[in-house]
Amino acid sequence: MSFQFIHMEGFSRKGDGKGRSVSFVFSEARRDPVASVHVTNPLAPIVVYGSTIDEVEAMHDDAAAIAMTAVKGGKPRKLRQDHKTLHTVIASHPFTMEEIRADPAKLREAEEWERRTIGWLRSQYGDDLKSVVRHEDESHFHIHAYVVPTDDPEMRALRHHPGVVAKRAVMAAGPAEGEDGRTLSKKADRAYKQAMRGWQDSYHDAVGVPSGLARLGPRRRRLTREQWKAEQVQAKALRTTIDRAREVKRKGESMIAATKEDAAAIWAKAAAAEAEAARQLAAAKAATEAALKAQDKAVQEQRKARSMMSRVREEAARVREVTARLQRLPGALRSLWDGFRASKVADRIRQSIESEMEALRRTAAESADRASAADAGRREAESRARNLKENLTETGRQLAETRQELAALRPESTPSTPASTFGRV
Repeated sequence: MSFQFIHMEGFSRKGDGKGRSVSFVFSEARRDPVASVHVTNPLAPIVVYGSTIDEVEAMHDDAAAIAMTAVKGGKPRKLRQDHKTLHTVIASHPFTMEEIRADPAKLREAEEWERRTIGWLRSQYGDDLKSVVRHEDESHFHIHAYVVPTDDPEMRALRHHPGVVAKRAVMAAGPAEGEDGRTLSKKADRAYKQAMRGWQDSYHDAVGVPSGLARLGPRRRRLTREQWKAEQVQAKALRTTIDRAREVKRKGESMIAATKEDAAAIWAKAAAAEAEAARQLAAAKAATEAALKAQDKAVQEQRKARSMMSRVREEAARVREVTARLQRLPGALRSLWDGFRASKVADRIRQSIESEMEALRRTAAESADRASAADAGRREAESRARNLKENLTETGRQLAETRQELAALRPESTPSTPASTFGRV
């Protein structure tokens, strides 16, 4: 294992003391012959994020052509040629290209480092990060990031330089009471260094630690070989611990997801059972009401039949009374004539009564049959209602037990992986 390497730099269209301008930087990134004399066998860059180099250069030049800067007491003017409009970051992995090409495990490790580095760059620069390319024609596995502040009317690339921002803030605040210019300058330099250390620490926390890389090399801190080896072992152990913690977290999240799915299935079954129970209860209530209505109707018909039979009996009694009085009349002729008439009347009455009685008997029998069937239906409905009530009681008890089990399985009750597991070293 080794230590991290990451470096930032800003460029203008005019170029610095070494002749490196924005145009030269893009030419070197593309591996143009004029800017690639330091590479033995130049290879085209591999875009791992964002746009191609040609696209980034075009959007930079278009934005720089219309950018304006404010001047005190005057009109806005175009940017000076020495105004820095491009911010770049280079990050390198300790593995050499030969090691990566020969060992698939090291290739995967370097690609994971690259993925983490791109994620960190995006968190640092947002939409101003236009492109990240990888070069595979030099000694070590490394990437270049190109940051162009196209949304800034003044294209202030130095706003992405934390050291410059911190130093300018101190200088703009001016000297404190009792400070002179020299003291202020020293304080500004300290702010610059502190901000740059913070930038390096941020990268180490996000990329270096999970990749098993030390924050600084042995020469920078004057470490002995034994101390450096011990720190390498520590960095590797830390990376292993973090990997294990992430695996535990992944398994925990998978278990929580599975538990949620099981809980959802249980809730769905419980809801379906509750709905079915409610449907059956409604059907049972409807059947009971229908049976009760049929029973009431049969009872009414029985009462009506009994009333009609009572009237028939009364009419028959009156006929018998009339017949007895006619039999007591004197005289044979009168008796014969009256007897004949009474006999005719009695026959007519008897025939009428017998016909009506027969109809009443049939009506009463049918009413009794319907009442018996209604009573049997009512008893069956009451029995089904009692069984359904017992089933609903049991279903309610099972639902209560299910809710208690689900409450114990809720994700909120599952302890999460402590945030300190992924903290800085």
